[in-house]
Amino acid sequence: QVQLVESGGELVQAGGSLRLSCVASGSTFIRETMAWFRQAPGKEQEFVAVIGRDGAGTYYTDSVKGRFTISRDNSRNTAYLQMNSLNAEDTAVYYCAATYTVFARTMYYTQKDNYEDWGQGTQVTVSS
Repeated sequence: QVQLVESGGELVQAGGSLRLSCVASGSTFIRETMAWFRQAPGKEQEFVAVIGRDGAGTYYTDSVKGRFTISRDNSRNTAYLQMNSLNAEDTAVYYCAATYTVFARTMYYTQKDNYEDWGQGTQVTVSS
């Protein structure tokens, strides 16, 4: 099991940018696929982005493509979510998640039940 701690969420104006960080404890980070999910008030938790263990493979939900970038630094046990051109619909609590499991299809990485470890979340609020 790995401990995940997110940071970087804050109040930002529409059109602005934020970078979220997710620091993982332990020495197993390099063997984990990392993802970001978010949950807006009154809505279900939704997948945002995922990055493979070596950082080469990424996948995004349609609503953030071209605006958000997921990355990782395995030497720092840290995953990032760079968010640009933010709008009010991006307001949510953002969670990072980790899984050891290697899935044959990308779609399985978009499902929250397939992740073993979760952070506590960081609030992102976009004012319009």
